[in-house]
Amino acid sequence: MRRYVNRKNVQAKSYHTDRFHQRPQTPKFDPASDEVFAKDLKSLEAKFEIKDAYIEVDQLVVIIDPKDNVAVMTHLRDKCDYTFLSEMSAIDYLAQDGEFEIFYQLLAMKKRKRMRVKCRIKEKQAIESLYNVYKSADWAEREMYDMLGVIVNNHPYMKRILMPEDWEGHPLLKTYPLVGDEAAQWYEIDKIFGKEYRDVVGPEDRDTKRIDPKDTKHFARIGYEVPYGAKPVSKPDEVYEDFQEEDGVFLITRFTKKNQKILKERK
Repeated sequence: MRRYVNRKNVQAKSYHTDRFHQRPQTPKFDPASDEVFAKDLKSLEAKFEIKDAYIEVDQLVVIIDPKDNVAVMTHLRDKCDYTFLSEMSAIDYLAQDGEFEIFYQLLAMKKRKRMRVKCRIKEKQAIESLYNVYKSADWAEREMYDMLGVIVNNHPYMKRILMPEDWEGHPLLKTYPLVGDEAAQWYEIDKIFGKEYRDVVGPEDRDTKRIDPKDTKHFARIGYEVPYGAKPVSKPDEVYEDFQEEDGVFLITRFTKKNQKILKERK
């Protein structure tokens, strides 16, 4: 049987007291608790300034000075057997701290250990390339520049990798509009037809939530599916007029678009 729960005054009870509830962070442990990580950290501390270090989710996290990134990563590759750079990128903390957090995800396959190296840089500060240490940093550094605007010094080909070279802005910045800015709305129109056709074609709609009921090649219509490329129905808006299923809801008056009322003022 289902467990009994007292539902008296249930509507008056608050289930969520904080709309912006943040889950607690994963626990952090002393690097000394792992013999391999303790040895790796001791090797780093003998040569470099380590601002902080801890074990989190079974991997060693080390925070360094950004000017030491190439030397630290070279040391980890040659002396600690972290031979594979599996991921690297940046996190936008500009609004909060005026900084980017750069992180490098490393794997030591011989020891079956993972390490994350992190550092902080200012908004206009550049970071040195790791291309000569790990070749896998090549495209990752280009993507970091393309998406976030982080400049990487001494990269062999520091060009955009996803967006067009003349694209304005960096799409993964938290200040970048979710549906693009004015330049994004007109980019393809200007490139394909020219600016003189702006009034003829109109701006590009980059709203990912928008579904055109007449488009039978890219989306399924709301309410039912149609064959690819089928001709649209004569009244495509009929799909949106009813707010309930065909049989309605028991003991509730059927509500349709025709009998709805729009209030002039909020009560």
